[in-house]
Amino acid sequence: MFDRPGRLSIAGAVVPSVLVLFVVATTLSGQAVSEERPRVRDVGLVVGIMPPGPLNAITDVEGVRVGQTTVVEGDGVRTGVTAILPHGGDPFGSRVPAAIVVGNGFGKLVGETQVRELGELETPILLTCTLCVWQAADAMVEWLLERPGMGGVRSINPVVGETNDGGLNDIRARPIEPAHVRSALESATGGHVEEGSVGAGTGTTSFGWKGGIGTSSRELPAGLGGWTVGVLVQSNYGGVLTINGAPVGRALGRYSFQQSLESGARERDGGDGSIMIVVATDAPLSSRNLERLASRALAGLARTGSIMSNGSGDYVIAFSTSEAVRRERSNGPRPVEQLPNDMVSSLFHAVAEATEEAILNSLFRATTVTSRSRTVEALPIDETLEVLRRHNALHWDRTLPPGR
Repeated sequence: MFDRPGRLSIAGAVVPSVLVLFVVATTLSGQAVSEERPRVRDVGLVVGIMPPGPLNAITDVEGVRVGQTTVVEGDGVRTGVTAILPHGGDPFGSRVPAAIVVGNGFGKLVGETQVRELGELETPILLTCTLCVWQAADAMVEWLLERPGMGGVRSINPVVGETNDGGLNDIRARPIEPAHVRSALESATGGHVEEGSVGAGTGTTSFGWKGGIGTSSRELPAGLGGWTVGVLVQSNYGGVLTINGAPVGRALGRYSFQQSLESGARERDGGDGSIMIVVATDAPLSSRNLERLASRALAGLARTGSIMSNGSGDYVIAFSTSEAVRRERSNGPRPVEQLPNDMVSSLFHAVAEATEEAILNSLFRATTVTSRSRTVEALPIDETLEVLRRHNALHWDRTLPPGR
């Protein structure tokens, strides 16, 4: 709808709305949008050894819900909001243990210190653009204060992360409004998660190509506990793209510090950018072991070719949905059952794989976006697959034993 003179704001959180959004975006900017771009497993690119969940998404962790609002206005605004809700109940009254790990701290993660101090989340997690985190936080607080049972609440710790989409988005306009945040929160559902140039990933860039929202999951076999680990990312960073060990960025001639290496031209920091990584698990982990889990997500980030540059904000937020470790508001102690240290290594493995695949999904699913006469192209699928074939990086799972 038109909510400002001469500016078109469209909030889409379910598939039909997103499709309408893309049709209008094509009319406004002339960008070509394809809804046929694959996820990585669709083209035989199998990451790691552990099986994904049924949806290969963060929503494979029971109770986790995701909502997204994609905002396109005129020829300059390309941004949005992505909301991750840890369960379907009251997030303030029924808190989940959580932890935050910082790979490089050039970012604006609202709420970080209280999560680190108390080891819990009391709100959903929002992702958006850099100069919009405060509007998003304020809008979520207002939304929470209006909920039943919140009448006497005088303190809320909203958790809002960001990446800088200013290359494609008119970020100084600070276009995120309360309605965009409410739409993402109230439309959040389990099931399928939209990926690519949607929500908080609408205007992001990774490795010189279009980045965005990506997700993946891993299901541990029964012998390792049967737990699920899910990851969602907002990718917007640099380095040298590497896929299953294949040097894709180098082969396709697009990588950080390229101008300096090829011609001696001066570059300040060709690897700048950021990533937000949200990790969910149903394993009963303490906040201490969730911090350990979060740190292993950075292993998956590194495998994709990230260098975590000076100007990069690389954050991981991890939480457990397990009822055994849930923190209810009460007047007394309650028993807690949690995994011991010697049962978490398989979860570490799972989160590294799921993070790596979520990032690759964000690139494969992202579409070319044009804004203010600048175009950021989507990763070229055919050329990428040719590089992967040359390096035997596809279909390795065909050699697995039966049942795997």
